[in-house]
Amino acid sequence: MGERPRIVARDERGSASIAWSATLLLKRDRALAPDHLRYRKRTPPERVLHCFALDCSGSMLGGEQLALAKGLLIALFDRAGLQRAEAALVCFGGTSAELRFGPAVPRWWNERWLRPVGGGGGTPLALGIARADQLLTQAARRDAVQRRWLWVLSDGRSTDTPQRPRHADRIVFVDFERAAVPLRRCERLAGEWDAECIRPEALIAHHGRDIRSPDQ
Repeated sequence: MGERPRIVARDERGSASIAWSATLLLKRDRALAPDHLRYRKRTPPERVLHCFALDCSGSMLGGEQLALAKGLLIALFDRAGLQRAEAALVCFGGTSAELRFGPAVPRWWNERWLRPVGGGGGTPLALGIARADQLLTQAARRDAVQRRWLWVLSDGRSTDTPQRPRHADRIVFVDFERAAVPLRRCERLAGEWDAECIRPEALIAHHGRDIRSPDQ
């Protein structure tokens, strides 16, 4: 049996919808009157933050992995904007990790915005995860109810073994490794963190749209 609809006061009805089954059961064969109306309180939409950690190291330039990652980010930011979810972008490469966007609801997102994001240097995975962890911790303090996702877009060509961010409710590694002899570090870290690990091709297929690089 479904949950019995809660009758709400007249001044609350702006945030409620009519429970038609209960209303019609009460009305029976009589003409519909205001007293017959029963309301169900609307459930507020889930608040979500998607934090993307993008590997901008030199190893991501081979095979155009970084270009593909940028194309994926365009699509994922577009989807976050449509869902009214917050998004943030942390870029790490060389010896630094910096916040490039957010956290905020993307109101527009285009290819020109990502063109300045370049690549080079080593893969400071620990720095990138630490910066994302800092952002997620701040978000948890601001809104404890918000559901927080961490997306790590990387080829895993790093010897770093960072700790799992405590305030990430769900973690997804998008594994861009294409080496002839794969190291599978993203896979292993995902296993240690109880996270998901998927290939970009699988994410593109799931997303159901053509994704291309802003550099093309």
